[in-house]
Amino acid sequence: MGDLMNGLLLEWLNLAFRWFHVVAAIAWIGASFYFIWLDLSLREPPQWKADKGVKGDLWAIHGGGIYEVAKYHLRPEVMPNKLHWFKWEAYSTWLSGTGLLILMYYLQAQTYLVGYNTLIQSPGWAVVASISFILGGQALYELLLRTPLIKRGLLFAAVLLLVISTASYLAHLLFSPRAAYLHVGAMIATWMAGNVFWGIMPAQRKFIAAVSNNEAPDTCAMAFAKLRSTHNNYLTLPVIFCMLSNHYSFLYSHTYSWLVLIAIGLCLAWGRHFFNLKHLGVIKPVILLSSFSGLVLIAMLMAITSPATIAAKEAAKNSAVIVAENIAASVQHPVSVEERVTQLVQVHCTNCHAAVPTQPGFAAAPAGLIIDSTAQLAAQKVRALPALTSGYMPLGNFHQLTDLERKTLIDWLSKQ
Repeated sequence: MGDLMNGLLLEWLNLAFRWFHVVAAIAWIGASFYFIWLDLSLREPPQWKADKGVKGDLWAIHGGGIYEVAKYHLRPEVMPNKLHWFKWEAYSTWLSGTGLLILMYYLQAQTYLVGYNTLIQSPGWAVVASISFILGGQALYELLLRTPLIKRGLLFAAVLLLVISTASYLAHLLFSPRAAYLHVGAMIATWMAGNVFWGIMPAQRKFIAAVSNNEAPDTCAMAFAKLRSTHNNYLTLPVIFCMLSNHYSFLYSHTYSWLVLIAIGLCLAWGRHFFNLKHLGVIKPVILLSSFSGLVLIAMLMAITSPATIAAKEAAKNSAVIVAENIAASVQHPVSVEERVTQLVQVHCTNCHAAVPTQPGFAAAPAGLIIDSTAQLAAQKVRALPALTSGYMPLGNFHQLTDLERKTLIDWLSKQ
């Protein structure tokens, strides 16, 4: 009963943090997309507005009314009593995401953070590595922003892509595949929140203080703040992909999962570029088409190099060896392969994937998957085979599935 109550508590906390995180992220992403659209959609104002210091304006209709939006070079003739700031959308998203990271991956490190045959097998050291990974990534990003590279957009983007690629490869060496995807997303999300905290907000405070005192503002600082905001805009879709990837084991359990993450993220950022150009009135369908084509190509390459495909080939090639091993094992334990697989399912699968899990920390079967028989395992072949081949499953490997037993499951499953 105590384990059940603890499992229920974790599930409720997971729900609360995840719900708040999603709502906050919607608000942040919505504001980011809106203001980039707004800034890029501003057009030259009529002369009478320009004489009042208006840099650009825009007319829109929404919610049953017509809106007039204007952006000033510096400030209006009379500063408003109430000026709306946009910061807590970013802060609450990052804070709730950090809470979710602690709840799921730090308090349950052996289950979710530690990977099969990764460099770090200690839950405690895995948590230390996680914190260092995120903070180190943040420090490196801030350092790059302060180099001359920032003035060369394409070169800076190329360096940033190299940093993210290296981070993805390193994360897969350190953590479980699922956790690796999330950590790359968490690192980039920390960059984005840091852009707001370290760059955008300080620049805006100095700008408001200057124009309120009729002083010349630091236009370079404001331009830098806008650049940080633009970075956030392009990084948004890759981050969302990383955060949703935990639902798709065929991605993070792939043989080249670290590279899949980079390729898909790059296509998403490239697709975002189409819409940013569109806001400026520049329509280039080839960008959107190439982004979509890239995703299709990735899917095709993944199918060819998937763990399921490789496992099937290996099973065919090594079938004689596996049969011999199973025969040797059956001498000591005289059971058929089907019976052995049934035993393995009962020991290594049903502790979590049961209607009422017996594994502490689980109030319900992960992802709602019930696997308490060989028939149910075979029905989940598309998801189970990559998870077994990559070593991601059994989650946490609580009952120490051996390499021979894993090979037996993979061989049996590949023939179903």
